[in-house]
Amino acid sequence: MTNAASVVGSVISLWRYPVKSMMGEELDATEISKQGIVGDRAYALIESTTGKVVSAKNPRKWAKLFDFHAAFVDSPTTNTIPSVEITLPDSTKLSSEQENINEVLSSVLGREVKLASTAPPQPSLEEYWLDMEGLPHRETVTDENIPAGTFFDLATVHLLTTATIERLQQLNSSGRFEMQRFRPNIAVASTTNNNFTENDWIDRTVAIGEEVQIKITGFCPRCVMTTLPQGDLPNDPSILKTVLQHNNGNAGVYASVVQGGTIRCGDLIQILD
Repeated sequence: MTNAASVVGSVISLWRYPVKSMMGEELDATEISKQGIVGDRAYALIESTTGKVVSAKNPRKWAKLFDFHAAFVDSPTTNTIPSVEITLPDSTKLSSEQENINEVLSSVLGREVKLASTAPPQPSLEEYWLDMEGLPHRETVTDENIPAGTFFDLATVHLLTTATIERLQQLNSSGRFEMQRFRPNIAVASTTNNNFTENDWIDRTVAIGEEVQIKITGFCPRCVMTTLPQGDLPNDPSILKTVLQHNNGNAGVYASVVQGGTIRCGDLIQILD
């Protein structure tokens, strides 16, 4: 039975991103396994000349990525990852099955890339750091390792609460703080408006609905991606600056999956320990 005192919110939206750093799919329900939301970051582009995973973390090279949309042609399962359809900025649709997909993607991006469903053994990506106080590097590009054999930045699941979004909006009323800027897998409608409420969940186990349990493993440090234009959201460095000034550069939390299952919009989220 759910303990009302430990309920911290409910799921308001679910997202998976079939291709790393492209726009993804909003879901009503999804299966989640030890590898995270099934199908999330199943594919990525690899830069042919460097072997690095292509990421919008370096917009100096990959500024167009947020203009690409990716969607599975069928529902993925823990055992089967289907082909993916990629919609280009000009609305042309490509299938991951077509023979010339790498040539077309390379032409649009202006650099030679290949679409991959298997990560390198020791994957890495490039990250551009804005010239902004509070960042560990400024006005430079660094090479960053990511978890072996995956296309994830740091962890398999990412949560963000409405409390954090609302607090950031209060702190910077001219910015547009919307969930999509931060690309969470699980967006949580908070039961409280405590400042950055998910900060208190670190190292705790959280139940989502009747089946799923996750362990909150750490903060989600933010980068230049939050400032980039996407859809009708403008380029806005003040988004990242606000997060740096008021929450040490963090917004949201990362988690690992303790017990898989199905999660749905509307599921209650409960702290177990």
